[in-house]
Amino acid sequence: MIPNDIKITPDLIASHGLKPDEYERILELIGREPTFTELGIFSAMWNEHCSYKSSKKWLKTLPTEGPRVLQGPGENAGVVDIGDGQAVVFKMESHNHPSYIEPYQGAATGVGGILRDVFTMGARPVAAMNALRFGEPDHPRTRHLVSGVVSGVGGYGNSFGVPTVGGEVEFHARYNGNCLVNAFAAGLAKSDAIFLSEAKGIGLPVVYLGAKTGRDGVGGATMASAEFDDTIEEKRPTVQVGDPFTEKCLLEACLELMETGAVIAIQDMGAAGLTCSAVEMGAKGGLGIELDLDKVPVREDHMSAYEMMLSESQERMLMVLRPAMENEAEAIFRKWGLDFAIVGVTTDTLQFVVKHQGDVVADLPIKKLGDEAPEYDRPWTEPRKLPVLAASDVEEPADYANALKTLVSSANGASRRWVYEQYDTLIQGNSAATPGGDAGVIRVDGTRKGLAFSVDVTPRYCEADPFEGGKQAVAEVWRNLTAVGSEPLAATDNLNFGNPEKPEIMGQFVGCIKGIGEACSALDFPIVSGNVSLYNETHGEAILPTPAIGGVGLLPDVTVRAGAAFAQEGDAILLIGGPGTHLGASQYLVDILGREEGAPPPVDLAAEKRRGTIVRQLIGAARLTGVHDISSGGLGVALAEMAMAGDIGAHVAIDGPAHAALFGEDQGRYVLTVSPDKVDAVMEDVLDAGIDVQQIGKTGGKDLNVEGILTISVANLRKAHEDWFPSYMAVA
Repeated sequence: MIPNDIKITPDLIASHGLKPDEYERILELIGREPTFTELGIFSAMWNEHCSYKSSKKWLKTLPTEGPRVLQGPGENAGVVDIGDGQAVVFKMESHNHPSYIEPYQGAATGVGGILRDVFTMGARPVAAMNALRFGEPDHPRTRHLVSGVVSGVGGYGNSFGVPTVGGEVEFHARYNGNCLVNAFAAGLAKSDAIFLSEAKGIGLPVVYLGAKTGRDGVGGATMASAEFDDTIEEKRPTVQVGDPFTEKCLLEACLELMETGAVIAIQDMGAAGLTCSAVEMGAKGGLGIELDLDKVPVREDHMSAYEMMLSESQERMLMVLRPAMENEAEAIFRKWGLDFAIVGVTTDTLQFVVKHQGDVVADLPIKKLGDEAPEYDRPWTEPRKLPVLAASDVEEPADYANALKTLVSSANGASRRWVYEQYDTLIQGNSAATPGGDAGVIRVDGTRKGLAFSVDVTPRYCEADPFEGGKQAVAEVWRNLTAVGSEPLAATDNLNFGNPEKPEIMGQFVGCIKGIGEACSALDFPIVSGNVSLYNETHGEAILPTPAIGGVGLLPDVTVRAGAAFAQEGDAILLIGGPGTHLGASQYLVDILGREEGAPPPVDLAAEKRRGTIVRQLIGAARLTGVHDISSGGLGVALAEMAMAGDIGAHVAIDGPAHAALFGEDQGRYVLTVSPDKVDAVMEDVLDAGIDVQQIGKTGGKDLNVEGILTISVANLRKAHEDWFPSYMAVA
């Protein structure tokens, strides 16, 4: 007997994020009206956040395989072989909606969730990054969000004990009503000891592990699959509350248990909590699951079946264990002060059965919940092509020195030190390059190897031309990994967009996916994991299309790498990839002229690969003293950043229209520094490889001098660069 004590009405269906035709499909699948708990289960499994129903068609087109890929999309995280019996496990995921509602806990539990995704696979987390986007700085809510999100990221990651080695923070008015918090984590595991979520075997115990279940986060996944409106404050209870110290105990207990051979399958209780974890384990294994909610550890009285199934309380896991090892497993979790409860059993029925207080409150076909959620082919429109701006279409600055100073001290160009100094970047003792350069680097403990990490995207490019913007996001991360000397291995994506039911928004998504796919294929840089976050809109205004890309690279020897700084006086400065020409959609256009227009710079992937390959070879042979890729702000900002990082000036000469040469954002370019005794040989080898290289100057002095254009002291640049963020956040 399935009780149905709450009447299912059209308003109740709509409040669960289900369309009328989706509800009709539910009726067809189960042949009756669902119970209230079943409605909640369908809502959780069929929402955008869990089912990818608007994006699945296009995600299938991305390249996901490669010679080093051990596990691609579909599990908690991707897994890539790094040799010597080791693998790096990584993923990036969003916590956008919760962080806008309650910034500290939203960001903190975003970090907690991505760390669980990694150690669920049997990996010990070794590095974290984040990609944050906020509204315009003078918006009344922005400082509050920045403060809360940064505190939440640091509060959880620092307490858990994982170094934050990289990330990005940007501001734009289009995020005024919807900030973005994308969290990345990577871990190390034995390549032959990866744990998956596919349940195997009939009659085996389904075990609940970790913290107790409460009412926090009920309906969180459904909330994350809807636009915001004036009811936003009412959504606060859907935000989870995290405890990093409990998660640290959960990590140690899980890894200890995994060593015993007791674990058959494991799944993090993330979005949609107990519902999603149980259904995914059963559906992947072709098994039924039966749960008894009376056995679920709870921290609140009188919780309903609906609340227990949809709670997103943090620090919880679901496992299928070998029955003979239940006692050993329980002893491990009790030792770590965590709950351990057998709450169900695997069956051969292919049904998801949930019991509560003697009643069957749900009895649903598990495959139709997990594998057969709606999949839409949303209509989309091709974004209009914007004109390419010639240098003559863009006015020069009145004062070049002041323009450069403005670019390095603007909201999007200033130092992020205020942010990353609130994160522990050194814990675990393996950080080799901390935030502030092209990529973060850690040592692989017990080896000479290193792993490099970078996350990037340029939303203004994606808005102007989604296809080129998608290509550029991948190429920029690939270039950042290359610039420290690492071989780019694989990537994860976090695709943040507005309402996919609007053809123009879906067109942005499709264009970006096509660009990402083309770049990943050309650069041998497969996507092995990721996340889609849609409906990032408030009152109908969408965020900028923001497909963040996180990448991992491998250094054979962590001591042989390059930094993005002038290392010594008298070094030659080389430019790979030619002079700047392209000012459309540039930071110069935005920050100096107040214009957002024009096509973004195109990405030549073949040239990108050739240039990156020679740069890596030169770094690997220890022939360079410094490397920095050229990106936002062009050559001028790249030189300024290297000068500030090394506290050494430079004298350079440029050709062509000065504003384009200095601030153009043409892609696939690097600044290299080479000691005087090696410069001729390096240039000869680069030219022999068919790659454009120019010697544009040399390092030295206390000023950055561009011949005939500008002279500005490095100290002056640094003060402007470092002052913006602390001054901004100091305002009461």
